[in-house]
Amino acid sequence: MGGSCSGKTTLAGRAAQRLGVAHVELDALHHGPNWVEATAEELRAKVEAALGGLEGWVVDGNYLGKLGTTVVDQADTIVFLDLPLATMLGRMWRRTTTRINDGAELWGTGNRETWPNFLFRWNGLLLWTLRTHRRRRREMAGLAPRSVVRLRTSAEVERWLAGL
Repeated sequence: MGGSCSGKTTLAGRAAQRLGVAHVELDALHHGPNWVEATAEELRAKVEAALGGLEGWVVDGNYLGKLGTTVVDQADTIVFLDLPLATMLGRMWRRTTTRINDGAELWGTGNRETWPNFLFRWNGLLLWTLRTHRRRRREMAGLAPRSVVRLRTSAEVERWLAGL
């Protein structure tokens, strides 16, 4: 879990590979063509289908508003990437600029990032990240007493991953 561009998907993919389990990206289940978002019911059903029958998995994403604690209740460890906002914004700029310049399609949906969506939409990546940065910390505090690993720097992330 963590804010946009905190490294959730990258870390989850690397952790899943190290552990030899499936990696499930919630963004891929949430965003449909034309950026249409799954309803809470649709997302829950997609998550249940994705996790059904798996002996182990690593899920990345938040979506507590739509999923509640459905995923975290099944997890043995929750990793909270609590990196500085400046780190996330730098990553966001590099990632989004590359995606826009390359015309990269996201999640096989036909969705592509654009400058207007990134910079000016109320629920676009930049404004969303700025609005939700502090909220993530409050959400994570609400997950106690679960086993939450809070990583605050890229070095901490690398050390944690090396210990898997």
